[in-house]
Amino acid sequence: MKSWLLGAAASIAAFAGSAANAVEIEYWQYFFDARVAAMEQLIENFEAANPDITVKMTHFPYADYRTKVAAAIPAGEGPDVVQLFYGWLNDYKAAQLIQPLPTDAFPADQVSADFFPMVGAMREGDNYWALPTAVRSLALFYNERLFDEAGIDSPPETLDEMIEIAKKLTKADGAGNLTQVGITAGMNAQDHHWFREVLVRQMGGEPYLDDYHTVNYNSDAGVKAIEFYTGLANDHKVTAFGFMDEPQAAFKAGRAGMHIDGSFRIGSLNKTRGLKWGVTELPANAAGERFNYSSYWVNAITTKAEGEKYDAAVKFMQYVTSDEAMQIWLDVVGELPAKPSVGLTDSNANNPVFGPFIRGLAYANTTKFANESGQRQILMDMVQRMDIEGQAATDAIAVAAEAEQKLLDDYYASN
Repeated sequence: MKSWLLGAAASIAAFAGSAANAVEIEYWQYFFDARVAAMEQLIENFEAANPDITVKMTHFPYADYRTKVAAAIPAGEGPDVVQLFYGWLNDYKAAQLIQPLPTDAFPADQVSADFFPMVGAMREGDNYWALPTAVRSLALFYNERLFDEAGIDSPPETLDEMIEIAKKLTKADGAGNLTQVGITAGMNAQDHHWFREVLVRQMGGEPYLDDYHTVNYNSDAGVKAIEFYTGLANDHKVTAFGFMDEPQAAFKAGRAGMHIDGSFRIGSLNKTRGLKWGVTELPANAAGERFNYSSYWVNAITTKAEGEKYDAAVKFMQYVTSDEAMQIWLDVVGELPAKPSVGLTDSNANNPVFGPFIRGLAYANTTKFANESGQRQILMDMVQRMDIEGQAATDAIAVAAEAEQKLLDDYYASN
């Protein structure tokens, strides 16, 4: 047999042997088109570097995701590596759905040194339980076409400037109904984060104490913060709660001049035909103080992963938390790198789109939620009582604080 045939036969045999011995692991995440596209690219890169490991990705609609994960892993099925929201960590640990990351591959002190500080919420003693590829922060999006039409040269630097610009952008019909808002408003979107971690702090307060176990926004600062927020609609008339149902929908439709949202919104805004937008850091208060909110989704190794699947899962975790993976995730999804080594490069930190979000990480706080949807609903109810029922700010915030404290007490008593 000719030498090239022998070589080809050997290569085929080696490939067949490699394929036969390949370990397959499963990765689960919720469905978001840009996230799926980014993970497909990461999996392709990982498999090319690790031909003995294949990664099968499965994704579900967000509404079904937690239920599917909770049912699959105890049955010995489902993911070996799973994506979860940082606020769900305690639930996943309590249900024994995930296991701590090995200290030899993820030394805790090294992880703490390499990642942005908010990731420390994933640490317990000498172990990290999960790590993100990307993190999120908030910024102020603005419609450049509407700014040009109103003769506005630049986005606001302060809260007072934001109100004055919003007034110029607001339009109403002959009956006084708003047809275009200066700024969107809705606790059902990202405004509940803006209220807690930004406005309360800008008014001189602290939203929680005792590592987020104790509600602390029932204070003078909290009252000022909620009066400022509801005043956008009721005093300054630059917005309306429930305008076009979803704040992001109003901005996408060109019916809102400004909109506070997360870095994860970049991808969908880029796909909105005819929308010309810019983004800037969240406005400072009169003293120049800036605050922000940061959140993130993390990846963790499940208790299903054992033996060679566990070893493969560790390797996959190392790759999806690498600098290379974070840059790919930024480019494809628009979510921010979880490491300063990637996020704070000159090209990223000064990028006109990503830069405001990345710079916001330097002064961001991460709320440790017991039940994010429940805690958000409490603030939605608070605003509704003020906006529709005319309840005073002091009364509305007292009711909200009492309800949220009960939610926290019940949660931590049972966990």
